[in-house]
Amino acid sequence: MKKNFALIGAAGYIAPRHLRAIKDADSNLSVAFDINDSVGIMDSIFPQSEFFTEFERFYDFAHQLKRAPESALDYVSICTPNYLHHSHITAGLRLGADVICEKPLVPSPELLHDLLLVENETGKKVFTILQLRHHAAILALRDKVAKAPKDTKFDVELTYITSRGKWYAESWKGDDRKSFGVATNIGVHFYDMLHFIFGSLQENKVHYAGLNKAAGYLEYEHARVRWFLSIDANDLPDEVKGKKTTYRNIDISGEQLEFSEGFTDLHTVSYQEILAGRGYGLEDARHAVETVNVIRTASLSPIGVDVHPFVKRLVK
Repeated sequence: MKKNFALIGAAGYIAPRHLRAIKDADSNLSVAFDINDSVGIMDSIFPQSEFFTEFERFYDFAHQLKRAPESALDYVSICTPNYLHHSHITAGLRLGADVICEKPLVPSPELLHDLLLVENETGKKVFTILQLRHHAAILALRDKVAKAPKDTKFDVELTYITSRGKWYAESWKGDDRKSFGVATNIGVHFYDMLHFIFGSLQENKVHYAGLNKAAGYLEYEHARVRWFLSIDANDLPDEVKGKKTTYRNIDISGEQLEFSEGFTDLHTVSYQEILAGRGYGLEDARHAVETVNVIRTASLSPIGVDVHPFVKRLVK
């Protein structure tokens, strides 16, 4: 039986993956919303869907759908800026639908607790997209770590530099009040991945925190991780500058984790798992939420042997 979806944030960067995942799940997009009207991609996927640029009109229409069982929404998918996630999630739950939201769900454990309260009030559930947990290379590494001797701790160096132009600072992503900072905005899926592979977090240090880059040290049950995240093209290694705008390197005790490929269908897989009753919920998101909350609020730790080598170029 086809499920009925609504989509909030239809003009966003990640929205096409959600549109295709809904289509691949043989489901129906009843209505979509975005304050921007650059949503022409809907013509090739869901041309008959209702669309609104005012939230009040969207919400009123979505609420009316509840009047008939065949039109009532089953799911509301959310692809909006980070700071709007909490409000849009609770709106979706109060429409009588389960919610699928991009990460970070919320910036703090307190707001995560509030979502749990609204789940209990409405009887509906929140699911998050943790697509790296479905990636074949990540699953293979997780299996390798699980088979290692119990006291094994891998030494991990995570470097991710994804260059952004001047537009970034003018967008919501460049406003820490809306994106919650670069470590949250581009790093949250890495922190979830590290927890998924290496177990519970035992230590969390921040060595550098700026508007366009951050770095620190995380220690898990089975890994010691030095991490560096940046949107500044000046941080690209010399061998990459002028050739690529992105540099991603994850070194695990001398071995490279290569997962550049295999992303195409991960949102579809995530939706399939959710619809099959195996989706990741609020408690699955908690670890990453707590991690980024500490990173965002922590005082800087002294530079020591656990610092990422790229930080040494920044601190004179």
